[in-house]
Amino acid sequence: MRGLITPQRLAIAAVCLASLVVCCGLAYWQWERFSQAGGTFQNLGYVFQWPLFGLFPAFMVWRIRRLDARRKAEDAAAATGAADEAAPEPVAAPSRPVVTVEPVRAPAHDDEDEELAAYNRMLAELNARDQR
Repeated sequence: MRGLITPQRLAIAAVCLASLVVCCGLAYWQWERFSQAGGTFQNLGYVFQWPLFGLFPAFMVWRIRRLDARRKAEDAAAATGAADEAAPEPVAAPSRPVVTVEPVRAPAHDDEDEELAAYNRMLAELNARDQR
């Protein structure tokens, strides 16, 4: 029972509760918007969405604690040797041959397409005009 209520746990609970209260307030606000003459079904969707956002921090705290408890149980089982009997032998990865690839080199000849050369000259002229 020692350490059941700690400042860290109180802060986490306060954040979860504040999140739920704020998000339920936003859900109420969207419900009021939906009830007005200009309300849309998008507002109704937000009515259902905001409480889920408010519950998300509490869900994450629950999920993290559950995963931490599972990890601690697995560590305890591994320490006692119970996990060694149940776990299969690890399989070694097959050795792969080393493959080297030669870098791609540009062709030695300068056979440039005339149309491409004319287009590049035009782009160079336009760039020179923009620089002035």
